[in-house]
Amino acid sequence: MLKKKNRLSAQAYIDGVLNGDRMVLSRAITLVESTLVSDQQLSEEVMEAVLPYTGKSIRVGITGVPGVGKSTFIEQFGTMLVDQGHKLAVLAIDPSSPASRGSILGDKTRMEQLSSDKRAYIRPSPAGTTLGGVSARTREAMLLCEAAGFDVILIETVGVGQSETAVKGMTDFFLLLMLAGAGDELQGIKKGIIEMCDALVINKADGENLEAAKKARREYANALHLFAAKENGWNPQVKICSGLSGHGLDAIWEMVQDFAEKMKFNGFFELNRSAQRVNWMHEHIRYLLEMKFYTDPVIKQNMGEMMEKIRKGEVSAISKAKEFVDLFLHSKDQ
Repeated sequence: MLKKKNRLSAQAYIDGVLNGDRMVLSRAITLVESTLVSDQQLSEEVMEAVLPYTGKSIRVGITGVPGVGKSTFIEQFGTMLVDQGHKLAVLAIDPSSPASRGSILGDKTRMEQLSSDKRAYIRPSPAGTTLGGVSARTREAMLLCEAAGFDVILIETVGVGQSETAVKGMTDFFLLLMLAGAGDELQGIKKGIIEMCDALVINKADGENLEAAKKARREYANALHLFAAKENGWNPQVKICSGLSGHGLDAIWEMVQDFAEKMKFNGFFELNRSAQRVNWMHEHIRYLLEMKFYTDPVIKQNMGEMMEKIRKGEVSAISKAKEFVDLFLHSKDQ
């Protein structure tokens, strides 16, 4: 993490981001990812200033089981978008090392072609297990990218899990990548993820796998009819593509554009974003409360003394949790 002495002034961050300076944009994202109190105060000032310049992009979340080819898909899909004249930002939420809690940061190297393309910006960020989680920091990074002039934001998640709910809550369109020929096509995927997605795309539809992909498309399309209709009137579509050859990627982008057009026409586009902004506030309240709780000196001292007894099961974890909360609230009343 950069030391405080290497931080820019708030105005330097603001000017750099709004001018599309990628070096400053990267440093601004590092700033909002920091847990230092001084950095958080600075990042709040920067975010407030750039907020009026955000919201003009189409935000697409992309998820799928490990091995589905997300990085290859995004590289080809992103290359197609920049070739069409779009300014693309990719926020790749990387798995965190269980030892260091740091990001493994492999996605940027897996997207070698796109990461070297000056028309695109790729930012790998650790999923982490620290306070705030994936949602708060990724959302701010997304807004900074929008303020820097990027009109398409792709957010790639680690895999199918809890982070998908967070990403769904900050994007306009949620795309689920799947594979064909992996047994029962609806096994191994959570029903909730299927219900959240706006499109299901079978990747690696090439070579000998093409016929299997077409068969999977029919099966998924039939299965989607069993789910309740979405409130926004959109019927989730099933597509096939090859992230390797690029076949089918243009149809996927046309589908995303069609979705955005229909949602803007019926009012659900802004309704969705409005709800997301309110949820963001509640998420940040929980984050701030959790941070204040665990950094409180009284809590740190008492929790440290009691932790071994909790580990050994000598005291009730539930009762001690209540005691810690009461202790925290009492300390704030003093």
